Amino acid sequence: MWNLSLPWWEFVARGAIVYVFLIVLIRLTGKRQTGQLAPFDLILLLVLSNAVQNSMNGGDNSVVGGLISSVTLVGLNYGVAWATYKYKWAESLIEGRPLLLVHNGNLVQGALESARLTRHELDAALRAAGCNAVESVHSAVLENNGQVSVTLRQPTADHLAGRPC
Repeated sequence: MWNLSLPWWEFVARGAIVYVFLIVLIRLTGKRQTGQLAPFDLILLLVLSNAVQNSMNGGDNSVVGGLISSVTLVGLNYGVAWATYKYKWAESLIEGRPLLLVHNGNLVQGALESARLTRHELDAALRAAGCNAVESVHSAVLENNGQVSVTLRQPTADHLAGRPC
């Protein structure tokens, strides 16, 4: 229960390697994967955590090994959060940049494709913002956290007449 089957530093190294690998993997899958978890995304995260468990603990089931791995992961997460706060280049590398999806009522098709965001998903985000038509949107931006921020165009005569956007 308390005896390690591996040296303590190996737990730290294994945890760091897996953490960096998962950051890269999740970063490559795109922003929408982290901000808009569908049921299959949640299942993927749960199965993924189980898949990397043995690579982190090397088969060790001791309490101390689990504590070392936990402290390593929390420490790395704190370090990444600090680095992205302190350095813009680190924020850009790890979190990416916001992506303009709609500009002045025009869909930016290349941005949708780049984000692997379907038109249905964009329309759902617009509806959640209270708008039913792309033409009524000044801008829609896919934020770093995976959420879509929507700014409506200035009200038109139709809008002032009580017609929804």
